[in-house]
Amino acid sequence: MSAAPGRKKIGLALSGGAARGLAHIGVLDALIKEGIPIDIIAGTSAGAVIGAIYAYNQDTARIKKDALEANWKKLAPLIDPSLPKSGLIKGKKIKDMLTTYIGSNTCFSDLKIPFACVATDIDSGEEVVIDQGPVVEALRASISIPTIFTVVKREGRYLVDGGLTTPVPIKVARRMGADFVIAVNVTPDAATRAGKTRSTEPNIFQVILQSIYITTYLVARQSLQDADIVIEPDLAHIGAADFQKAGELIQRGEQAAHERIPEIKRRLKNS
Repeated sequence: MSAAPGRKKIGLALSGGAARGLAHIGVLDALIKEGIPIDIIAGTSAGAVIGAIYAYNQDTARIKKDALEANWKKLAPLIDPSLPKSGLIKGKKIKDMLTTYIGSNTCFSDLKIPFACVATDIDSGEEVVIDQGPVVEALRASISIPTIFTVVKREGRYLVDGGLTTPVPIKVARRMGADFVIAVNVTPDAATRAGKTRSTEPNIFQVILQSIYITTYLVARQSLQDADIVIEPDLAHIGAADFQKAGELIQRGEQAAHERIPEIKRRLKNS
């Protein structure tokens, strides 16, 4: 896919955020309805999953339907415990689930929209951008939340979640050729969650997820300065493991995107 002559290439940079990543579906729906073309997609972790599925078939209907029907009873079978080695979950069942959306043999070159996802080298701490080879294998690396999922070995490196180095892959989208980058950040400032009462003690997954987002928030904020437009749904009251709130997450993503549509259209027209 290429932009029409004289039109800027629009890149979408989708952040990680676990369950909050479902808000990306609403953002995509809003942009599509408003006729905002998407020429390039870069995604981290949950954003990589949503971005890859859209890049594959340019359709969010199925994942939206599945997300709205999700609950912990349906999600539990996707958890395949690992002997405590590099992570608690093997991730094979998650990978198998991803193949139902994208296909097991689909490579980056097969996607309808140029796409790349980000992982992190756990030894060097370096950003690792993946844009070649099987897409599902790359996604499995990008979503490998440390200690929750086992690490992924790729080309001699051990990879974990891309959010550790690149919470919102704006510069990745620019390197891919985007002239105008719309960044979507679904990770709220931890401070905005302060004072909110919790009825139950957080489980180990919630503690790990929140710990990561607390430490990477400042990196995310700094990176947003490099975007042309930033979309940030109001998700402070929703936890990173609240998959059962898919409906609200999608709705808030769509609402946040609609609020920025006039500015997006104005800036594209005047650029």
